[in-house]
Amino acid sequence: MFSVQIVNATNLVNKNFVHFKKKIFTGRRDNACEKTSYMFLRKELPVRLANTMREVNLLPDKLLSQPSVKLVQKWYMQSFFELLEFENRKPDDPHALNDFLETLIEIRNRHNDVVPTMAQGVIEYKEKFGFDPFVSSNIQYFLDRFYTNRISFRMLINQHSTSPHPKHIGSIDPNCNVAEVVTDAYETAKMVCEQYYSAAPELKIEEFNAKAPQKPIQAVYVPSHLFHMLFELFKNAMRATNELHEGSKEGLPLIKAKVTLGKEDLSVKISDRGGGVALRKIDRLFNYTYSTAPTPSLDSKRVPLAGFGHGLPISRLYARYFQGDLKLYSMEGVGTDAVIYLKALSSESFERLPVFNKSAWRHYQGGPGADDWSNPSKEPRDASKYKAKR
Repeated sequence: MFSVQIVNATNLVNKNFVHFKKKIFTGRRDNACEKTSYMFLRKELPVRLANTMREVNLLPDKLLSQPSVKLVQKWYMQSFFELLEFENRKPDDPHALNDFLETLIEIRNRHNDVVPTMAQGVIEYKEKFGFDPFVSSNIQYFLDRFYTNRISFRMLINQHSTSPHPKHIGSIDPNCNVAEVVTDAYETAKMVCEQYYSAAPELKIEEFNAKAPQKPIQAVYVPSHLFHMLFELFKNAMRATNELHEGSKEGLPLIKAKVTLGKEDLSVKISDRGGGVALRKIDRLFNYTYSTAPTPSLDSKRVPLAGFGHGLPISRLYARYFQGDLKLYSMEGVGTDAVIYLKALSSESFERLPVFNKSAWRHYQGGPGADDWSNPSKEPRDASKYKAKR
C-alpha cells in the first residue's frame, strides 16, 4: 500500500527565477531578500531530494546493489540530512545565512559527478545481469525523472549561490544571444573532435528572426543549459560526419545551424551529412541503456566523445525542463537534423517537474503490458498453409 504522505515540489516560472534573484542581489547583498530565499529553499530543496530518494528505493534490488548506485544514494542521503539541519534555524540567526550558503555550495560540488556515476551504475548492472525489457523500461522512466529533478535542484542552488554578474541574474541571461552560444558550443565540440579525429567539420550559422528581422535572436534563458544541449548535438554530428567521410577527397561536409524565432517558439536546428540513422533506431538514441560508441573510462583524462548513452536523453531533459523539447529527424544514407525547441516567451517557460504519486508508484510495480499491435517479427504470416481444399 502506498501510504507515505507525498509533498510535491513547487513549480517555478523562468521569470520567477529572474525576479527572485534580482531581489537577492541588487549590486549588493540584500539581507531581507536573501532571508526570503533561505526560507523558501530550506523547505523546497529537502522536498525535492526526499522525492528523489523515495523513488530510488522503488528500483529493482539488482540495480540498487551496484556500487555506483550505492554511492549516489549516499550522496543524496548526506545532502538531505545536511539541509534538515536548517529546518529550525531562524533567518535572523546571524550565522544561518552564511552557513546555508556554504552548505549549498558543498552539496552542489558533491553532486557534480552524479550523472557519470549513475551512468556507470547502469553499465555495471547491464554487465552483470544483461538486458531485461521490464527493468530497462523502469530505468528509463526513473532516470528521466531523476535527472530532471537534479537539473531543478542545481538550478535553485545556483540562483541562490551565484555571485553578482553585470549581465546574468544567477544562472539566467535575460538577453542570451543564441547564435553566440551556438558558436561557443561548436568551438568546444570542435576541440574535442580534433583530439579524436584530427579534423572537424566547419560550421555555417543562419538566423531567421520573424519578430524583429535583421536583429540578433535573444532569449531569457540559462546559457549553460543551451550550451549543454548544443555541445552534445555538435559532438554527435561531428563524430558521424568524420566516420562517414574519413579519407574523402571532397573533405568533410559542413554542419549547418539555423536559429529561428517566432511568436511561440525559439528553435535551433543542427544539420549534418553524417549518414543518418534508420527510423527504427531513432527512439533508441534517447535510451539510457543504449550507445553506439564504446563505453568510456571514468578515469580518462580526455573528455569522452560518446559512450555513456546519456548525452541525448539528458539534453532532451534540459530542453523539456522549461517546456521545450529536442527532436531528431533523420534520413538514412544522408544525415540528421536535430532541433531544439524553446519557449519564445519567458512567461511560458515554467518548470516541468516529476510528480510523485500513486501513478508513479504503479509504474514500477506493474509488469510490461501485452503489445496490442501486430509484431513485425511475426507478421505477415505464411498464407500458403491456409490454401482451400479443391
